[in-house]
Amino acid sequence: MHHKAVLTQTEVARILAAARAEAQRNQWAVAIAVVDDGGHPLALERLDGCAPVGAYIATEKARSAAIGRRETKGYEEMVNGGRTAFVSAPLLTSLEGGVPVLVDGQVVGAVGVSGVKAEQDAQVAKAGIAAL
Repeated sequence: MHHKAVLTQTEVARILAAARAEAQRNQWAVAIAVVDDGGHPLALERLDGCAPVGAYIATEKARSAAIGRRETKGYEEMVNGGRTAFVSAPLLTSLEGGVPVLVDGQVVGAVGVSGVKAEQDAQVAKAGIAAL
């Protein structure tokens, strides 16, 4: 039997606070989603000024990173590299900004961010994860 860590509300709150601080420090209006390892929502925050669609995209980025067990940047690179059929892959988004949360090599969840440039979304997500 395998054992692994899980994200509790304490860790989720810490991730959200750090991601929010990074976004606010840069004056970026973003949505931040945190999901468990199966891509199920644990938290969502849409900062003032972020378009409503950001909440949807952030959630999908987080879900894709969790169930795909990789950063969504990898999917974006595949599509940009010519694997355009990957755009039609079910249950995945190929937009950078979804980052898995790893504990002892195991994916325990993911953070997705949407609202600014793709690399800035990823920067906010990674800042949140770094708070753990």
